[in-house]
Amino acid sequence: MKNNKKITPWAWVPTLYFAEGLPNVVVMTVAVVMYMEMGMTDTEIALYTSWLGLPWVIKPLWSPFVDLFKTKRWWVLAMQLLLGAAFAGVAFMVNTDFWFQGTMFFFFLMAFSSATHDIAADGFYMLDLDSHDQSWFVGIRNTFYRIAVIFGQGALVWIAGELQKKYPDSKAFTWSLIFFFLAAIFIAIWLYHRFAMPRPVDRDNEGLTARDVVRGLWQMLSSFFTKVPVKQVVFVLLFLLLYRFPEAMLTKMASTFLLRPMEEGGLGLTKEAFGLAYGTVGLVGLLLGGIVGGMLASRDGLKRWLWPFVCAITLPDIVYVYLSVAQPGSLWLVSTCLFIEQFGYGLGFTALTLYMLYYSQGEFKTSHYAICTGLSYLGLMLPGMVSGWIKDAVGYQTFFIMVMFFCIITFAVAAFIKIDPEFGKKVKSKKDA
Repeated sequence: MKNNKKITPWAWVPTLYFAEGLPNVVVMTVAVVMYMEMGMTDTEIALYTSWLGLPWVIKPLWSPFVDLFKTKRWWVLAMQLLLGAAFAGVAFMVNTDFWFQGTMFFFFLMAFSSATHDIAADGFYMLDLDSHDQSWFVGIRNTFYRIAVIFGQGALVWIAGELQKKYPDSKAFTWSLIFFFLAAIFIAIWLYHRFAMPRPVDRDNEGLTARDVVRGLWQMLSSFFTKVPVKQVVFVLLFLLLYRFPEAMLTKMASTFLLRPMEEGGLGLTKEAFGLAYGTVGLVGLLLGGIVGGMLASRDGLKRWLWPFVCAITLPDIVYVYLSVAQPGSLWLVSTCLFIEQFGYGLGFTALTLYMLYYSQGEFKTSHYAICTGLSYLGLMLPGMVSGWIKDAVGYQTFFIMVMFFCIITFAVAAFIKIDPEFGKKVKSKKDA
């Protein structure tokens, strides 16, 4: 028998979470930029692209199948192959007369495959790593997840801008090339993970019947809501739903704000400047925030750093208020503001990730983590659906001021959750004691 523990997490954690983040950012952010260029309004963009988040919200409904059938590794590889096909589907459809219906279909397929991939990848992460390694690598996984986000909304948009210089009369063709490129990336990731991912011992599910699946689903759901007293369950649900409420309002409109012309209240950045600000300066901020967050939590535990993390994910959003008022023409100044906001988000997101890992401990850790992430996505989806309508009604300046007011919600929901002070800390050996 092979000793799969010899495969270091460094060989697969970075690429696995890059693969987890890339489809998400394409569906939720790159699609925003593409549809904006195809002439859609902010209200339409926010509504339709927010609906694409539905598979991440309802993924707990099929997470037991990932838990009970096949292995986590099998699901990861199968979904990566399907995602490559979905990217190719968008590439083919964007040039047709029914481009909106066709691309939305494949975006939904992409979202469903990505949500299933998330379930399997997070389950694999918890299956192969112990509690301390989970805390240590949470900064690494979040960092590479966010690198995928930066790659999508930074590098891909920049590449699209460069391609449109060569093909100025065919935006659809340039986006088609982008999605063929993404399809190639995912096929390469699939091939790499076939050899790089370890094969930890997974549960044996041979001979399962439909009744076993239904019983397993009921046990999984009921155990999620009985982990803690009923009153505390309410606080858990509120935390998962509302911790990122300000970010949920901000996410959809941040990209359009940076790209729309100044006379419409935006900053009027070119795609190249947009890609530079997010793809270079924003990337550095995110790297530092994610890594520092994971290191601090693994050293002192999540409970010790909860409130600094809460401050980090909320207060830096004020840079958008400044940018909307000043509308600076300096790319250096805009990039500095984005660095501050992205560093704060990378740091603060550590709290949500670790808390979901903490609450998901137990027999159904994969499914319970899927429920946690589904609720978290619901907290992003619902505010995101109306963010464009609110922005169109009040303008960017007032909208960003409202986002800062909503930060009170994050502080409120964080005040009532309970965390074991020892969770995430390195277990000291007798030699260290």
